Amino acid sequence: MRRLLVLVAAVLLSLVVIVATFCHATLQVPRRLGAAPPNAKTVTISAADQAHLDAWWLEPAAPNGNCVAVLHGIADSRVGSVGFAPMFLHEGYRVLVPDSRAHGTSGGQYVTFGLIEKDDILRWAQWMKQAGCNKLYALGESLGASVLIQAAELQPVFAAIVAECPYADLREVAEYRMRHELGMPSIVASALIGSAMIYARFIDGLKLSEVSPKDSIVHESTPILLIHGLADNRTPPYNSQLLAQANPRNELWLVAKAPHVGASRVAPREFRKRVLTWFAEH
Repeated sequence: MRRLLVLVAAVLLSLVVIVATFCHATLQVPRRLGAAPPNAKTVTISAADQAHLDAWWLEPAAPNGNCVAVLHGIADSRVGSVGFAPMFLHEGYRVLVPDSRAHGTSGGQYVTFGLIEKDDILRWAQWMKQAGCNKLYALGESLGASVLIQAAELQPVFAAIVAECPYADLREVAEYRMRHELGMPSIVASALIGSAMIYARFIDGLKLSEVSPKDSIVHESTPILLIHGLADNRTPPYNSQLLAQANPRNELWLVAKAPHVGASRVAPREFRKRVLTWFAEH
């Protein structure tokens, strides 16, 4: 009996260690750093938890009075998303390119997949208003897209949003990636993700089970253009299809042969036209 109890305790301890390691590896990603473009100004604000949030602010030659925020995906940074800035600057938009919390040079201990980030982007929106912006627009990629959808439920601060390759539900997409990228059996993937969410809730105070853009989008009035590549095997296109079905007032563009966040590379002219038209119409 004593040996059995020791064995059970060892197994339980091993499971806790596995779950804790997996959870923190998911919530903490490598930081991508890079030099600012020559025409960019670095700006900083404080989040609700006092974490500092950094961004680049770019001014066009002929401002139209409106502004665009560009949000990057998981394990990326403003270095990756600043490439969208010229498209908007050419049309007279002032552009904000922030590092999401726990990415780039921004503070914050954990990535929370929108749970906290949705408030961060609302604070950036307030900063843009104070900087003299009239209408606010936003483009988000992957994680950034999902954050924007969740933020729009809290406050309709953006006149229009473009969301490329968002996930519809955090737990579902996490289990999908465990199954398809690691070859994990469904029951194991479900148990691991569920356990990690419980661990994050009680150890780190993060209610990740509440992260569900498809629940958020139902209540939103902000016009959203959903873009998704049909060759996306990281966040399959059915995620955007579910989001479009949840709120039929929005528009969905499915891009043939485009991988994850690859629409602008596969169909650059059409991407530019659709994004700029979407903002101009709203």
